Amino acid sequence: MSNKPRAGDDMPELDLPAVAGGNVHIGGRDRWQLVVAYRGKHCPICKRYLKGLEELKDEYAAQEVEIVAISGDPLEKAEPDVAEMGLTFPVGYGLSPAQMHELGLYVSHPRSEQETDRDFNEPGLFVVNPDGQLQIVDISNAPFARPDLKGILNGISFIRERGYPIRGTAE
Repeated sequence: MSNKPRAGDDMPELDLPAVAGGNVHIGGRDRWQLVVAYRGKHCPICKRYLKGLEELKDEYAAQEVEIVAISGDPLEKAEPDVAEMGLTFPVGYGLSPAQMHELGLYVSHPRSEQETDRDFNEPGLFVVNPDGQLQIVDISNAPFARPDLKGILNGISFIRERGYPIRGTAE
């Protein structure tokens, strides 16, 4: 069993190959970053969610928030999926089971070969602040529970305008 990341922890830094070429880097400092871990090509709910994020891309950019989506899909699944959805933000692929666990994501076995051919991560959303810390953490064990992307955007704006602290750190 993996340790789940906690609010205020440093976001694990990972490099993944990007569908558009090169790499995507998650974590690190000096920028706001929204990292969306999605289940993969087999998930219609993920597709709706990522299309919704594409629609909000310019609003996130106006807040100077970098968007990155990641999954365990191989390039041969991720590339046509990204093209079909019309995603223009960076999408990393090939997230390994070890990396999924490092991020604290739940991992599932496929229900059948028709679903997919490999273990995959369940959804996760991470907002990383310029100090490299997890400002917002949302990890789900099922495709049906995901935070509202407009609400996350509004929350980032509120945090930045008011110096709102990282919540959920009391022990």
